[in-house]
Amino acid sequence: MSKKIGFIASVLFSCTALTANAASIPYNLVGTEAPANSFIATATGQLTAYFYATEAAYNSEIGVRVNGVSTGVYGLWNHGSAYADSIVLGNVNAGDLLEFELRVLTTSTSWYSTATNNADGKNHTYTASFAGDAWIPAGRYIAFEDLPSLGDFDYDDHQFVVTNVALPEPTGLGLLGIGLITLGLMRRRKSNTAN
Repeated sequence: MSKKIGFIASVLFSCTALTANAASIPYNLVGTEAPANSFIATATGQLTAYFYATEAAYNSEIGVRVNGVSTGVYGLWNHGSAYADSIVLGNVNAGDLLEFELRVLTTSTSWYSTATNNADGKNHTYTASFAGDAWIPAGRYIAFEDLPSLGDFDYDDHQFVVTNVALPEPTGLGLLGIGLITLGLMRRRKSNTAN
């Protein structure tokens, strides 16, 4: 009898842990459009996505375009996937440009991680770093909004984590600009302290 109770307790603990994980990366600026983002492959190999959570009424699945071309692989249906279910979206080479797609099956609409490719011109994705846990490895957390004009702006309709993905590093000119601005601010601060 005590073995049965121990087994039930461990199952309940696992379910609680999974539920706790599923709500740990909220979008903190609900009501405002998320900053634009782009993605690149960090290494040559498989691009694997892990289902995280959903808060959507609509049915959807994800896919990816690599250098503008769809891999043709779609999955992680939001109402049929469990936390940490995974799919290999395709193979990539280090430095490939990646654009994630949300196919909303209920409305036959697609939204992309590149705002200019969306019919409403809005950014439908929010991204954050994901440190990993016992079920999903470290990677990029990505969450989609599935309604035109971003609906409720909470970026939680279809959430997943992708490995082998990073945000592009700032370009040389961008770094130079940041450096010049920093030097200007330091010089201005030094001038204000001298007065």
